[in-house]
Amino acid sequence: MRVYVPLTLPGLAEAHKTGELGSSGPLVAYAVTPGLREWYVSDDIEELEYAALGRAALASLRLLASDPAAPRRRAVVAVDVPDGAATSDPDRALDPVALGEVRVTGPVRLAEAAAVHIDADDAEADVTAAVEALPAADAGDDDARFVVDGAEDHELLWFAVQEIAGLVESDR
Repeated sequence: MRVYVPLTLPGLAEAHKTGELGSSGPLVAYAVTPGLREWYVSDDIEELEYAALGRAALASLRLLASDPAAPRRRAVVAVDVPDGAATSDPDRALDPVALGEVRVTGPVRLAEAAAVHIDADDAEADVTAAVEALPAADAGDDDARFVVDGAEDHELLWFAVQEIAGLVESDR
């Protein structure tokens, strides 16, 4: 099962240093869950996985909001885990924030990741604005929601796992 793990660049640097994701407990990730399938209304697995990646990118925004020192670039690691290693909470299936959310049991070796997705430098202004607008967007402010959605206008760039060292070194 492919899961998408939301991170910040410091979180990615820490994972690179330790060699694993989720060493401190269950790992929150996003995947193609029944709730995501119902919400997205598509049978195309590539479209559904892209939607799960988008959900992880939104979760990365939330992580950025809790870490004011982190560079304002979203980061998501795509990793394949064994079936059954990732489970969704059916009680949270209708929560818009938790759509596609899964918990992965046990740590995942970073070397086993399929790819890393990170914002380009030119996304920083929109990502910064989105992070600042999150509380108002969550409270129902449509203008703030528009600002948060503006970060989604930036496609996350694809990087191979072997490129992580260069990515985290260049951001220091």
